[in-house]
Amino acid sequence: MGRSWAILVPLVFVVASGVAASQEHSSISLEQALNHLDASARDFHSLSADVERTKVTVVVDDKSTESGTIIVRGEKMRLDLKEPDPRTILRTGDSLFIFNPKLNRVEEYNLGKYKAFADQYLLLGFGTPGHELKKGYLVTMRGEPVIDGKKVIELELTPKSEAVRNQISKIELWFDEATWLPVQQQFFETGSEDYFIIRYTKIVRNAPIDEGEFKPHWKGAEKVKPQG
Repeated sequence: MGRSWAILVPLVFVVASGVAASQEHSSISLEQALNHLDASARDFHSLSADVERTKVTVVVDDKSTESGTIIVRGEKMRLDLKEPDPRTILRTGDSLFIFNPKLNRVEEYNLGKYKAFADQYLLLGFGTPGHELKKGYLVTMRGEPVIDGKKVIELELTPKSEAVRNQISKIELWFDEATWLPVQQQFFETGSEDYFIIRYTKIVRNAPIDEGEFKPHWKGAEKVKPQG
């Protein structure tokens, strides 16, 4: 897929830790769950949330965690990581920006032909119609566990595209049954046991988000355009 995609993959998985309770028998079917996601998507416009992301490297038993906030509106996304190393990741149009305030430096990536792949991860579950998931993934119902006292639906997604499977072997999504928004995501890397687990809290559906929140705000920063 080239160096650009190799760079993009770790950048888009920037957001949780937390382990679901043991699975239970599902009280609703996969088709019913997808119908709920379809209905939820019809009036989804935006979202704000706190986010925590943990990268687990199994072979060396290493875990690294980052936390911050995320806002999403349509195809735009802004992730402000605050701990342990501040930086902003902004997605707008075909551009992906990574701003490091300590270095006063911003990297700009043109998603180009990788835009569709980026959308699957940057926006996966945020207003995605349930039956739209079936176009790109083999979708399996895993159960109805409880996370933070909330009953959720757990879905397992296996990418149909070989190009995507070369990067990610499977994805697990947990949707709050009260809101049908994602409370947790887990991405499994192909060729290793490593994974990212991402958790969303303090979620506000259809939060009022000004357009200015998605504008670059790093005047005077050094601009870098890495080559793909």
